[in-house]
Amino acid sequence: MTTLQKRPAPAAAGPPGAGSLTRTQRTLGRDWRMAAVFMAPTVLLIAGLILVPIIDSVITSTTERHGAETVFVGLDNYTALVDDRQFHTGVVNSFVFTAYAEVFKVVLGLIAALMLHHMKRGRAVLAGILLLPWVVPTVVTAFSWRSLFDPIFGSVNTLLTASGIGPLLADARLVDTWPAGWLSDASLAMPSVILVNVWKGIPFFTVTFLAGLKAIDSGLHEAAMVDGASPWQRFVHVTLPGLRYVMIVTVLLSSIWTFNNFDLIWLMTQGGPGDATAPYVMVAYSKAIAQLQFGAGAAVTLVMVPVIAVLVVILVRMMRSGDTPTAEVLGSGGRRPLLNRAQRRILLWVAAAAFTALLAWSSPHIFWKAGVVLGACVLVAALVGRLISTLAARGRVRAARTTTGVGSGFALFLLLGFVLGPLYWIFVTAFKSDTQITMRSSDLWPTPWSMDQFTKLFTSQAFGTWYLNTILVSVASTIIALICSALAGYALARLRFRGSQSFTVTVLLTYVMPGALLFIPLYQIMSGFRLTDSLWSLVVAYPTFTLPFATWLLVGYFKSIPIDLEEAALVDGCTRLQAFRRVVLPLAKPGLLAVALFTLTNAWNEFLFAFVFITKDEYKTLPVGMQSMIFGDVVPQGQLAAASLLISIPVVLMYAFGQRFLTEGLTAGAVKG
Repeated sequence: MTTLQKRPAPAAAGPPGAGSLTRTQRTLGRDWRMAAVFMAPTVLLIAGLILVPIIDSVITSTTERHGAETVFVGLDNYTALVDDRQFHTGVVNSFVFTAYAEVFKVVLGLIAALMLHHMKRGRAVLAGILLLPWVVPTVVTAFSWRSLFDPIFGSVNTLLTASGIGPLLADARLVDTWPAGWLSDASLAMPSVILVNVWKGIPFFTVTFLAGLKAIDSGLHEAAMVDGASPWQRFVHVTLPGLRYVMIVTVLLSSIWTFNNFDLIWLMTQGGPGDATAPYVMVAYSKAIAQLQFGAGAAVTLVMVPVIAVLVVILVRMMRSGDTPTAEVLGSGGRRPLLNRAQRRILLWVAAAAFTALLAWSSPHIFWKAGVVLGACVLVAALVGRLISTLAARGRVRAARTTTGVGSGFALFLLLGFVLGPLYWIFVTAFKSDTQITMRSSDLWPTPWSMDQFTKLFTSQAFGTWYLNTILVSVASTIIALICSALAGYALARLRFRGSQSFTVTVLLTYVMPGALLFIPLYQIMSGFRLTDSLWSLVVAYPTFTLPFATWLLVGYFKSIPIDLEEAALVDGCTRLQAFRRVVLPLAKPGLLAVALFTLTNAWNEFLFAFVFITKDEYKTLPVGMQSMIFGDVVPQGQLAAASLLISIPVVLMYAFGQRFLTEGLTAGAVKG
């Protein structure tokens, strides 16, 4: 008798059981084949353009160039830094620049976020206006403020003199002489570039703090009000604890970017006067590129890696954690934290005191001046808040509301003036003739309006070529980053394979790694392949700072898409690749547009790599081309203003039309990533 055996049903589209996996799948993961295909482009780019150059930089730091030969010198380049005054000055300058900028960005960004948060009308419009300094290219920021600070043709000294503020600053010893030489005076150059960095960074802090304020449960404030807490007590015990995670992550990210800043300082002062504003990145550039001592330059960047690594490790743990910052940093899992709350508070105050003492020691000429300015801002805000609380406590609700409105309106007026002033100056300067600029006639309103600067820009400069080069490089690098990050992000979010978590951490680490670690080895690699003075060098190099963030963002966005839709497509007969193309990608359009906007604007604004790799005029991009328009002390103010306007318009328009997609993409990516 023949026994008929029932044919097994087809396997479901869902995850197979452990018994159905092959030995290779159990070792490498169920989806390792598909993951290998999806991850290959990103792995090759990150390994070839980031990890290998870093290893090459370590090797280079142990060598020294003697004529045409390169010899091994071991740790000599590192030991030489012990007595290198230029390096010491660069490290101190980087620390001073970062510390003061972060303090002021936190205070002013928090004040701006609180004002916007309590607004009932016009919040979106004002938030969009406040984003402008963050959106405009760095080269525009630098030339705008450089023009304003000009002691002869700028308006800062003129306005401060006319208002009587300038002489008061001199009387209070905040400036040594009046009129002030903001960028030419060694005591004022560093505060000036810090001010510009604060101007550009306030929008980032304001937007992130505003998002954090929206996430705080309103019931906590209501409960505190019922318990009789004053506005100041609610701010200290409800608002600040609610913003703690956002503030730490924002400050860490901004500190890493600011500490490794090169383009803003170079475009404004080139490290001068003397070396008063030269950061350590500029010291590395001087040794490696200007003096062709690649080993010494690599040693300068690598010796700062431990400082950056501490910030990066804390940042990675914070961004991968949903717990409170203190619990995540001092304890993990279900284990008891190493320190109790009182001990952590004492440690925090000790760290703050040590930081303050170090800042006072490293920059005594700036410390007391910054303290006066910051103290005045905090004192005024505290007095207004106290007045409002007193009026409310006495039952004078209308007077309290009027005081709140007047105080907020005045503070908002000052903030908008600070934000929009430089942009307005660059706009009106672009439409002035050379005579109007040199004679200082019609400073705030051109009479008559002139198109001469735009005409000269295209006839006497290779501006059209620079514009075309920038478009080609930006579009090409964006396409590469978008394709690779979409494939890798999907693999990390959906596929099961060994090493996915480790690679996600690696992606985040490479994202926050500064360009200062890469420009020296990448320059050597490009020179070896004879790609310098070629647009291909920029197309190849730009994914180093766009691809990691794009991948990390899309990992979070793909996780936010319901997996049921994809599984339904698999059940209907789609392959994994077809489900990715037909189901996942259409739903991920906001995330993809956010990535495209981010990568395009970063490539559009990039300066360091283009400045190092490109020397020929016909291959320059807009930021480097604009910098080359300055010959010594001859600064074509009008042409630079016209160029700044033309380079900013595409970026502003992209953000204006893509702001909704950017917000949605960043929000989903940040929450899930």
